Amino acid sequence: MSSDIAIKVENLSKCYQIYNQPRDYLKQFIIPRLQRLIGREPKQYFREFWVLKDISFEIKKGETVGIIGRNGCGKSTLLQMICGTLNPTSGNVQTQGRITALLELGSGFNPEFTGRENVYMNAAVLGLSQEEIDMRFDDIVAFADIGEFIDQPVKTYSSGMMVRLAFAVQAQVLPDILIVDEALAVGDAKFQAKCFECLKQLKAKGTSILLVTHSSEQIVTHCSHAMLLNAGSVLVAGEPRHVVNRYMDLLFGKERKEAALSTPSPSSIPSAPTERTRVLLNHVDDVFATRTGYNPHEYRWGDGTATILDFYLTADNQPYPSTVTTGQIIALSVAIRFHANLVHPILGITIKTKEGVTVYGANSTTLAVDAFQSLGRKDTAVIADAAFICRLAPGDYFISLGIATKQGEDVIPHDRRYDAIHLQVNPVTSFFGLCNLELELKTQEIAS
Repeated sequence: MSSDIAIKVENLSKCYQIYNQPRDYLKQFIIPRLQRLIGREPKQYFREFWVLKDISFEIKKGETVGIIGRNGCGKSTLLQMICGTLNPTSGNVQTQGRITALLELGSGFNPEFTGRENVYMNAAVLGLSQEEIDMRFDDIVAFADIGEFIDQPVKTYSSGMMVRLAFAVQAQVLPDILIVDEALAVGDAKFQAKCFECLKQLKAKGTSILLVTHSSEQIVTHCSHAMLLNAGSVLVAGEPRHVVNRYMDLLFGKERKEAALSTPSPSSIPSAPTERTRVLLNHVDDVFATRTGYNPHEYRWGDGTATILDFYLTADNQPYPSTVTTGQIIALSVAIRFHANLVHPILGITIKTKEGVTVYGANSTTLAVDAFQSLGRKDTAVIADAAFICRLAPGDYFISLGIATKQGEDVIPHDRRYDAIHLQVNPVTSFFGLCNLELELKTQEIAS
């Protein structure tokens, strides 16, 4: 294995034997052996369940890789085999350096021991000497921030306190490979921010980080590479935002075909804007891609029972601006056509940074737009109008649009156009950050 590779996984598979009845265990233990002795083909009393099948990838030193996927896709099983706590059915895993992991809440802790005793036991298991633990103990306690509970039995801890202490120990041993499996989800926002700052510091020191989470924004924000697992296989791997988009497709488009979305012909492109917005928008043909500001790298999917055909964007009434300025009024009109009868369609609008971080998102349900309750008749079209004051910081942003319906708890995507419209905000010097909160700063001199 190359010296710059921290983890190398080759053709890794894991299969479990599933028995329908307890007595089948005994049958499987005895009968196939007897059948082999008499020269007969042994019979199986179990069925095979492949949690992972033929997984291969490499993680470089200092790289942060996110693994995402639905429950049951094999994420935790993969991590356990990388850590060495679970043996694969076939394939192999190679790692370089010290591995620390947060796989299960409280794993490695003795509930009867105090937090202090568990810190010393855990750190010793990870290879630290008594002197090294003594030297780092105060930093571990300060990071965990659980106060006097450090001398209380761990069985009295809340889930948040448990993960605080566990993460503090893992981070302070300065691992070569750190594996985190959903553990940070139980922490509060302040603790999560502290953890991710710690992850940045570890990465800068050369630690390879494997992060498993259901939070798509954590994947986009903190990872340099991502993988999507589905049914025990790597469905897609690469740039985090692309992987997250594919995950959303999998999550909300399950067992549904992508829409047959055609490219508009030149004859269907409307003439230059000369009339009101509602006349300008094409509500028959899909001319979305012909508009200024359209992002040809949009990610689009849906079942095609409704389509988003066209958009009209203005900044302070200037149509299709190449750039916008903080403080301008942005107006967006969207043409939607229904190809089947839909009950209570929902229109969603999301604004994201170019890195994929959501700045703002809302839909017709969260905004309580009652007019959408009566829409959705087959072969009808609707034009939806939205407007907002641009408070965005300078930079590149993308507007995503989506039309969907709900069936119970399931969301049925009909046409989703992720990152469909590019919005570039001009530089300013009056503030920094993600948005302009229009802070007012005043002073008053007091005579001595």
